[in-house]
Amino acid sequence: MEKESVTQIPEPPLSRVLFADTRFAWIWVVIRLYVGWEWVIAGIAKVQNPVWVGPKAGLAIQGFVMGALNKTSGLHPDVQGWYADFLQNFVLQNTELFSLIVSYGEILVGIALILGAFTGIAAFFGAFMNMNFLLAGTVSINPVLFFLQLFLILAWRVAGWWGIDRYLLPFLGTPWKLGNLFKQK
Repeated sequence: MEKESVTQIPEPPLSRVLFADTRFAWIWVVIRLYVGWEWVIAGIAKVQNPVWVGPKAGLAIQGFVMGALNKTSGLHPDVQGWYADFLQNFVLQNTELFSLIVSYGEILVGIALILGAFTGIAAFFGAFMNMNFLLAGTVSINPVLFFLQLFLILAWRVAGWWGIDRYLLPFLGTPWKLGNLFKQK
């Protein structure tokens, strides 16, 4: 049985410098702090608002979804039919739950980014929330945050270098390399 030949394509120098070189970690800490701050202030505003968290939780999500559903008509609708179905049949049935998930999720993503803890994962969940807002036809700051978070995901190895990830990742490891916590003594 022949062994299959594997070809590895080298990473371009610019990509290696931006996404793997700790000398450029300062770029990512600035972006990380900005995006994290945006998430924290958005989440705190929601947590303090009774239509997001509190006795009237779910009302804001309901209004948001109804607005999105109004954007589903026309030749080029702002909200696609498949996403409208998701909003209509799942989100509207669970508005209180989604209200809490969005409110506290924004704060958790923001705190993780500010601290530089699990930066790539936090940026992924932030981008996921931004994409959902965009799919619901809301532009606002969402495309900017989405774009920046995509780059934070690409730079995950050094984006948290000036943060908790500098110590957390070597301790926990990655799926392809065990960290100090799991190494045999």
